[in-house]
Amino acid sequence: MKSPKKPKKIVINAKAEREASGLNQHDFWAKYGVTQSGGSRYESGRTIPKPVRMLMAIDLGAAPVSELTVTGELADRV
Repeated sequence: MKSPKKPKKIVINAKAEREASGLNQHDFWAKYGVTQSGGSRYESGRTIPKPVRMLMAIDLGAAPVSELTVTGELADRV
């Protein structure tokens, strides 16, 4: 019997997403409750906290809200 496949990981390039949006760091990161300085750190390679990654995945269309609210699978994918 085959074991179920793991859900595909969601990888978000925060800096590329921000630049594509045309927003400055302050405005982009404020959508997720993050300061400009925190966002700058994340864009430089610091790990983005899972709750922020989950919000970003939903906001950027990388994951449906239903994964967060119904199945809880999103936490395993970000």
